[in-house]
Amino acid sequence: MTTDTEEARDWTGKEIDCAECSYFSLQNEGKCQPRQACVRDRYARRIDRFFDWNPGTANDHLGDPYFETRAVAAKHADVFRLPPLLTDPDETVRWAAAARLPDSYMLRLKDDPHREVRIRVATRMDDAGLISMMNDPDYYVRTIVARRVSPSALTMMIHDKEVDVRRTVVRRIDSSWLMRMAQDRDPSVRLEVAQRLSDSQLAALENDPDWRVRYEVASRIDVSHLGNLCQDEDQLVRELALQRSAESREAVVSDEAS
Repeated sequence: MTTDTEEARDWTGKEIDCAECSYFSLQNEGKCQPRQACVRDRYARRIDRFFDWNPGTANDHLGDPYFETRAVAAKHADVFRLPPLLTDPDETVRWAAAARLPDSYMLRLKDDPHREVRIRVATRMDDAGLISMMNDPDYYVRTIVARRVSPSALTMMIHDKEVDVRRTVVRRIDSSWLMRMAQDRDPSVRLEVAQRLSDSQLAALENDPDWRVRYEVASRIDVSHLGNLCQDEDQLVRELALQRSAESREAVVSDEAS
């Protein structure tokens, strides 16, 4: 937390001498104030306030040695001056520029070395761009892709190496592809599949090695197919199957009596 007595310092830690600043005259106009609005300050909020008060100065600071100054300047500068910043050495600056440029510029950052930039890029890409990022080395980038790309394109991600990505795929992929993923090596993915399958398709998973999947099957499969599940090795699955079977028999008896 800053105080009124704190010295104003630049990004190198050096105390700021307003008399040496080229904007010193702006203090008389109320457009520059130490510890409040200063382009040389180390705090981004104070730099931002300076550009708010002096919008015409941002273009002159796109090459500033301090990355925070360049990043904040990118928020205020003329848009046509921003493309060169897409190759800035700092990821904060690259994204600050990209955030204001047309989406077509996103492609230049799809292979950015910093994952946070690629994550943000993936939130802006169209389908073609998202497809080009399906093999990104970072699992969370691929997760964003799986959340946003058209369901018809998700068939290319059903074998992704990351479980969370495959689970996202299961939730959005066309139902005609669900049985293809019913044999996934991870039980949480198979459970997601089971939850989306129609009741009539669940028989394909009644012998799944994971009890959670079999429990889902037992909760919805037609009672005529509950035979094996009534003898399941897992108590919860077995009890559910037996309960549904008993309720079905009681319903039949009740109907016959009426």
